[in-house]
Amino acid sequence: MLTPLVIEDLGRADYGSALEVQRARLDAVLGARDNGAPMAGYLLFVEHTPPVITITRRPDAPRHLLASPGALRGAGIEVAETDRGGDITYHGPGQQVVYPILDLNALGLNLHAYIRLLEEAAIAVCARFGLPARREPGATGVWVGPGEGAKVCAIGVRVRRWASLHGLALNVRTDLSHFDLIVPCGLAGRRVTSLERELGPACPEMASVRAAFAEFFGRAVGDCALRARAGRVHRGGAESAEV
Repeated sequence: MLTPLVIEDLGRADYGSALEVQRARLDAVLGARDNGAPMAGYLLFVEHTPPVITITRRPDAPRHLLASPGALRGAGIEVAETDRGGDITYHGPGQQVVYPILDLNALGLNLHAYIRLLEEAAIAVCARFGLPARREPGATGVWVGPGEGAKVCAIGVRVRRWASLHGLALNVRTDLSHFDLIVPCGLAGRRVTSLERELGPACPEMASVRAAFAEFFGRAVGDCALRARAGRVHRGGAESAEV
């Protein structure tokens, strides 16, 4: 029997401090598994302050930082290297970042199924507040609007020993001008949006967004655990990966 999902709200925290919490929770998840008492994991909420641009280890990712060091200092924006998958993105106040630190092995999820779960979470939360959203083939994340649309939620993860790090970032009341400092996710010409831009005065408060995510993940993790116990699992592929 899995220990239930633990939800933690870190409030506003700098990127490095939140990463330390993620790694500590990952150690706890792996330790529980090694001790024969696996836990579903943790769901961490955070808004990153000060704002930060995170750049992955992809060789071309640094080229997608468009701003000079002086411009970044003037805007009070930090730059951090990250070990998640993906390319380059921005985190800051008004953006709800969700870090699920999950035992994917116990939940019977492979990497592809886990990414789809994250996309489904953001789509469900957008729908809760009246914003239709969708996934897009070949472009990880969640998109809204006609045609090519605009990205409202970015996703980037790392998996180690079949446990997850990093997660998703949903733009709620984000300062979207900061995305002009980068090529978001390395996708040139693709727009970025927020719930506030799309919904106007109907944009929800951050606490309501967190509650919607907590409800979705609580239900989804329970469903995954039931399927895993029944033997209907989705594991496969390498046990360590970045997306």
